[in-house]
Amino acid sequence: MAAFVSRCGRIVPVLALFALAVAVTTPILAADAEPPVSIGEPVVITLDQARVIRLPERTATLVVGNPLIADVSLQAGGILVVTGKGYGVTNLLALDRTGAVLMEHPIEVQGPRDNVVVVYRGVERESYSCSPKCERRITLGDTQNFFAATLGQTNILNTQAQNAGPR
Repeated sequence: MAAFVSRCGRIVPVLALFALAVAVTTPILAADAEPPVSIGEPVVITLDQARVIRLPERTATLVVGNPLIADVSLQAGGILVVTGKGYGVTNLLALDRTGAVLMEHPIEVQGPRDNVVVVYRGVERESYSCSPKCERRITLGDTQNFFAATLGQTNILNTQAQNAGPR
């Protein structure tokens, strides 16, 4: 086994140093899993998920081309949370007080890719989230009856959970 002599004069196996380096850098890499968005670069978001963007200094106004495709929520410290609401492409503008464009990004909302099974019964479409067990999911494009039934069940469960909370 290879070894390394530390400043303290102790011999440390190289494998242990490698494991320590991985352990120290892994949280940093995980925190930066989504790279920062450069000005003008398309922002790709999965439907029903969110992405964080840092706004330029002096931003006074935000404009979303089509809020049915993407929605934004302004947070403290110039942080913007962009949430995918519908399939398609729209744009996001940040303006200063004079109306000058400080930032512009195309926003592309795509469908889920991981652990989703789509079942077609003729022209009827149903979507299931399979992680690890397949369960109904509410997905744009599903048959109206399937979508409405799944949404109705979700709303009933949410209402029951809210009513059962502390009073």
